[in-house]
Amino acid sequence: MHIWVDADACPKVIKDILYRAVKRVQASMTLVANQPLRVPSSPLIDTLLANDSLDAADNEIVESVKPGDLVITADIPCAANAIEKGAFALDPRGTFHTKDSIRERLSIRNFMEELRRGGVETGGPPPLGKNDRQEFANSLDRFLAKHFNGKKR
Repeated sequence: MHIWVDADACPKVIKDILYRAVKRVQASMTLVANQPLRVPSSPLIDTLLANDSLDAADNEIVESVKPGDLVITADIPCAANAIEKGAFALDPRGTFHTKDSIRERLSIRNFMEELRRGGVETGGPPPLGKNDRQEFANSLDRFLAKHFNGKKR
């Protein structure tokens, strides 16, 4: 299993949680972004620089992800494509998406996009709060415990 991070929009506090978790369970992780990233020096952590076109980082993740991998992203289409390839998708607020839930999220996203194109201001998500960070950490820990059987690799 490999962890892929849509790093352009991933909050620093979430990346910090991931760095600690990867070290703890000895999982490998790649952060994908449109700009160079500063990450801790570790043989477990890699970066992949995507070009600066729209959705380039998401496309790199989807092209690279394998069944059983974990994708960290707030981007609903990226999560949907990862799930379609047999990967798991977790958003920075700690919500795991499933085949069923991602269809609903895609519908809502597309509806909101239509509203925005029609001139309606829909606003964005609220800022990431302490409860969101805790929920992310808890969801990640449960996932890693299940998929690493509590053993370091």
